[in-house]
Amino acid sequence: MTRVAVIDSGVANVGSVVYALERLGVTPEVTADAGAIRAADRVILPGVGAAAPAMARLRQVGLDAVLRTLTQPLLGICLGMQLLFERSDEGDVECLGLLPGRVQRLVPGADARIPHMGWNALHDVRDVPLLDGIADGAQAYFVHGYAVPPGECALAACTHGVAFAAVVGQGRRFGAQFHPERSAAVGARLLRNFIENAS
Repeated sequence: MTRVAVIDSGVANVGSVVYALERLGVTPEVTADAGAIRAADRVILPGVGAAAPAMARLRQVGLDAVLRTLTQPLLGICLGMQLLFERSDEGDVECLGLLPGRVQRLVPGADARIPHMGWNALHDVRDVPLLDGIADGAQAYFVHGYAVPPGECALAACTHGVAFAAVVGQGRRFGAQFHPERSAAVGARLLRNFIENAS
């Protein structure tokens, strides 16, 4: 059975992520223990709130160093995805540097309120194992005010005023800007693909 660690970083409500995994028949270990995280087959980094306090918390408990040395598949969710990148304009903070790029504030407009909250369509969905069974136009649930512009590691995009990366991946490091645990069948499929097919 696949061992899944959900990182208890102190800056996330992990309950909904755990419940989503349990609906898939997976009982994850919620932990901040470096040994347990390194021993897992899959690691999930959820996050809510702001980048600066989140990175401060990871550094305080030494998890920034742990995350940088993981060799198994890692999935960041929402803020957890943003922390995988080099830097965030939210607090002008250095992040984990596991993926190339900078997190930028979304720009408000007449038809784009910030934060971006609610259902939105995925587009430019790549044919990769993480997105198996998820089609262009599939709807996912977003709650965020910052995002990463589509770049070399974007596996799917979304548009809210401007285009941004909705799903990213490079090597064994992946991220979803949307909340899979709140995205019904699309979110469940992404989580199942991560657990069963990410390599």
